[in-house]
Amino acid sequence: VQLQAYGGGWVQAGGSLRLSCAASDRTFGNYDIGWFRQAPGKEREFVVGIDSSGGIIYYEEDIVEGRFTISRDNAKNTVDLQMNSLELEDTAVYYCYARKVVSVNWGQGTQVTVSS
Repeated sequence: VQLQAYGGGWVQAGGSLRLSCAASDRTFGNYDIGWFRQAPGKEREFVVGIDSSGGIIYYEEDIVEGRFTISRDNAKNTVDLQMNSLELEDTAVYYCYARKVVSVNWGQGTQVTVSS
């Protein structure tokens, strides 16, 4: 499955952004999906994921802190990441992924820049 991420941009600290990731085909519903991010000079890190049914969400608490919400629409082959109360430390390139067993597909990344 191919993934296309979009929705990044510039926002002031405390603001919100909504990222979306669209999949190329209906097999999307068979994948666990989610988001990683990579800040300048740092390694890519896991943010949040959701299983194929949408019933289980797993996340990095130190990042999410109740600010980020993931949702998926298998009928539309999309996954969204609503990010609120953004902080300077959230500045990064955000990558969506789709995982099935040990196979992982990545989107191309979308830049999120948070400024003071």
